[in-house]
Amino acid sequence: MNETTRVLVVDDHEIVRKGIRALLSKEPGIHVIGEAANGADAITQSQSLKPDVILMDLMMPKVDGIEATRQITTTQPGTRVLVLSSFAADDKVFPAIKAGALGYLLKDSSPTELIQAIRQVHQGQPSLDSSIALKVLQEMAHPTQESPSAHRLTEREEEVVRLIAHGKSNREIADELSVAEITVSKHVSNILGKLHLASRTQAALYALKEGLASLEDVPPQTGE
Repeated sequence: MNETTRVLVVDDHEIVRKGIRALLSKEPGIHVIGEAANGADAITQSQSLKPDVILMDLMMPKVDGIEATRQITTTQPGTRVLVLSSFAADDKVFPAIKAGALGYLLKDSSPTELIQAIRQVHQGQPSLDSSIALKVLQEMAHPTQESPSAHRLTEREEEVVRLIAHGKSNREIADELSVAEITVSKHVSNILGKLHLASRTQAALYALKEGLASLEDVPPQTGE
């Protein structure tokens, strides 16, 4: 794919930002368009620069990465957030995903894993570190609130969830089901509302948990 992925790097450590910029500068098709040192700056720059993907640290001054993610994904649904954090604790992982992050990678990941995650997230595909994916699946297997299964999906909604797990965008789902893209958007909204989920990542994981899709259906990720 020849499309350039425009990336905003958000981290309160300058050496981390510069290191990521240097790494990505060598990668064809990925262009770092800006840097931000805290969540407040990330929100401001995302509005002016309109990045495709934001690499988001979580622990930052002024506004943390979770709140910045929530505000950005609410106001700019076309911008994808990929968390890049040193922390894998539940109190960071689940709030970040609920805030709308489409990916969650740990800072000890390899450069190859980071680059692939950026490309996957840009295309609307969830990208989770294997340890994070396992944590989320375990949480969904033992929900602390009312089970999503209590709110059954229609046959068409199950088809849409399965295709989300396959990494399909709304446009691709519309083409496959021979319906309008706006119809798919309504189905996705209904699905998230019925199941009390906050993102397509959670919907994909729900599809795995309920047997609507298998691990073989999910786009491959590095490190597996």
